[in-house]
Amino acid sequence: MADKMALKVGIIGGTGFDDPLILTDRQELNVPTPFGATSAPLINGTISGVPCVLLLRHGLKHEISPTHVPFRANIHALKSVGCTHLLATTACGSLREEIVPGEVLVVLDQFIDRTTKRHSTFYDGTTDIYEGVCHIPMAEPFCHHTRHILSQSCTQLGYKFLKTGTVVTIEGPRFSTKAESKLYQNWNCDVINMTTVPEVTLATELGMSYAALALPTDYDCWRDGTESVTVENVLKVLKVNGGKAKEVIVKSIENLKESDWLVVSENNRRKAVTSVM
Repeated sequence: MADKMALKVGIIGGTGFDDPLILTDRQELNVPTPFGATSAPLINGTISGVPCVLLLRHGLKHEISPTHVPFRANIHALKSVGCTHLLATTACGSLREEIVPGEVLVVLDQFIDRTTKRHSTFYDGTTDIYEGVCHIPMAEPFCHHTRHILSQSCTQLGYKFLKTGTVVTIEGPRFSTKAESKLYQNWNCDVINMTTVPEVTLATELGMSYAALALPTDYDCWRDGTESVTVENVLKVLKVNGGKAKEVIVKSIENLKESDWLVVSENNRRKAVTSVM
């Protein structure tokens, strides 16, 4: 029987997910990229015997605002060290009554892009490493198979979750107005955040399986009779959600290694290559 495809998982830790102790045999890596420095040094190690790399999206001290996250440097670096999968966590606001902050997790399957100031492709002519124009398909932006692993892990751990959800990614760093929040509800968005785009599109351009676990911390500002979102309240809820997220990520990595990802990886590679003109 042929050996399984080598697996390496990149973990992109968002707000509230910054614990390198989930990794054993830790080693800090500074990876140069054509797009400048990454948000923080990569932390190489293993989880349940699986090679993994942790990257803190907002920097070591959460000093990088959503607009200024070096998304291209981050994704390029994770690809260059051999990551086949990316598992991302993202704090978010809930746009649905039933998505209770601190109680319900969301496995994202769709996004609406409301960002305005970010580089959304590697193929913009700024480096000869990525030549041409990339028209990457985005009908199903998140890896279906990896999403299933996140859902399976939530079930095994007994956490309340939604196996699908549409996120609207705004530019930030400000929070929404009430008019904007209600507009996004009318668009059938489930949660709102500031970082999924362009992270997911860049990962897809490089042929990696990307899935994201959204951690609702608040009801944004649409809900009458509820205090509008504040940093203080977000951080309180993240203390609860952060622990859940770590457990889901670790369980997901344990589940990932049980499958052979050769076909999925080849399909990802083919989609990325054939999208470049």
